[in-house]
Amino acid sequence: MRRDGTNPDDVQPEDVLCDFCLEPAWALNRPCVEGHHGSIICGVCLSKAWVVVQCERDGEAPATCTMCLEDRDEPGWRGDTSAHICKRCIKQAAGAMHKSKDWDWTKPDCS
Repeated sequence: MRRDGTNPDDVQPEDVLCDFCLEPAWALNRPCVEGHHGSIICGVCLSKAWVVVQCERDGEAPATCTMCLEDRDEPGWRGDTSAHICKRCIKQAAGAMHKSKDWDWTKPDCS
């Protein structure tokens, strides 16, 4: 997501916010993954989502996913905002983040 008032022709790092915690992901040099329509999840929120949904198996009720815009019939995770990420997007984002040469991010251990 972008901060209100962002100039679309001059987007600055502090203008790009994580949809789940509203922290400026780029400005803080946090690992992040982009979804549809500019949605963003930072590595901190992705780690929290992974633990809740994959490790604790205690996700939120199904809802429209902020990242893929789909209504999925599976649990997901809701951050500090109304944004919701489905289990499938959590897994896909974790895979992309883990493989990225740009970020030092690993999936939290569920053991």
